[in-house]
Amino acid sequence: MDKVKALAFGFQHLLAMYTGAILVPLIIGYGIGMTPEQITYLVAIDLFMCGVATIFQVWRGKVIGIGLPVVLGCTFTAVPAIISIGNGAGIGAIYGAIIASGAIVIVIAGFFGKIVKFFPPVVTGSVVTIIGISLLSTAVTNIGGGDAAAEGFASGTNLLLAFITLAVIIIVYRFTTGFMRAIAILAGMVAGTVVALAMGVVNFDPVNEAGWFHMIQPFYFGMPEFHLEAIVTMTLIAIVSLVESTGVYYALSDITKKPIGEKDLARGYRAEGLASVIGGIFNAFPYTTYSQNVGLVKMTGVTDRVVIYITGGLLIVLGFLPKFAALTQIIPTPVLGAAMVAMFGLVITQGMQMLAPEINKSMENGLIVACAVGLGVGVSVVPGLFVSLPDMLETLFSNGIVTGSVTAIVLNIVFNMIGKKKEA
Repeated sequence: MDKVKALAFGFQHLLAMYTGAILVPLIIGYGIGMTPEQITYLVAIDLFMCGVATIFQVWRGKVIGIGLPVVLGCTFTAVPAIISIGNGAGIGAIYGAIIASGAIVIVIAGFFGKIVKFFPPVVTGSVVTIIGISLLSTAVTNIGGGDAAAEGFASGTNLLLAFITLAVIIIVYRFTTGFMRAIAILAGMVAGTVVALAMGVVNFDPVNEAGWFHMIQPFYFGMPEFHLEAIVTMTLIAIVSLVESTGVYYALSDITKKPIGEKDLARGYRAEGLASVIGGIFNAFPYTTYSQNVGLVKMTGVTDRVVIYITGGLLIVLGFLPKFAALTQIIPTPVLGAAMVAMFGLVITQGMQMLAPEINKSMENGLIVACAVGLGVGVSVVPGLFVSLPDMLETLFSNGIVTGSVTAIVLNIVFNMIGKKKEA
């Protein structure tokens, strides 16, 4: 392939995943009270690790790498859990859990196919739906300005910026196709920020204070701490991500006409696990496949892995440029909130799409979803429900994702696994 074309296609992939790549560190950074300087580092190191994780996966090695044109980014499913862990046990617990869950993924990669039966779509769809719903409160709060107790919360300016951002997202998504539709949320964020700039409400201080170049540092925010409840939570999320990634692997296998087997899948899982371990060491996040880039591969018909190597390389370069990372912080909070509503709404619809055929199969599956989503979202709203339990169990089940996941797994075993062979 021509080098100029390959570079253009690689940059196109970067734009397609860029919104998700920057939203996660911004949401988490604001959610756990980081300073602008810390958020700048968080965005930069995340972009760097997105590139590293992508190259791990595109490379087809003996132990890691599925060798398909797949782009990896930080997973949205981990956002509420990371914020909860950070606010409850501290930032060290976040990275201890990410490192431990990544190591667990590496260990189970070879036989994950044997336990994946415990995570059918009725379980993973419930978990994804719970995660999407639990994120909406943060998005709506940001639309109002980010701090419900602050003067000027939900002001006309904030609501106008959020409305304009959402309107642009909807218009671009409705009236464009292909690549432009894939970056509709990014287009909305750019438009909202430009309007905010014209209104004089954009703060450039983080950009002015950021340097042009920095070196990445292991344990930038401190040493990891290993808390059982945090590790269990992140491991459940990692397993859900593996199930989703499996679907992406098979989709790309079909698009590229390259059949994959159990050994290929195991290498792919290990690559994700290794990326999470290294991400934890450098204070980044867990990583998973980005389906929007699969859509781009299908749309363009370009399956050459060189293009994805270029995408990974560009992301790594951006990780060394804090000035560029700081640009993300000029996005006004209401604009960010509007983009989050659209993004998290898509997470919810993804979960609903996974659940719809399962619910239609049987009333039992409907009850599984009802109980899992009901308890998961309910506990997220009322986290003090299990205050009478022993401390460890209270901490564990006060997390709506864990409560919903365990409920879905147990009920799926009860309704869909126990006694099924005998009945057949």
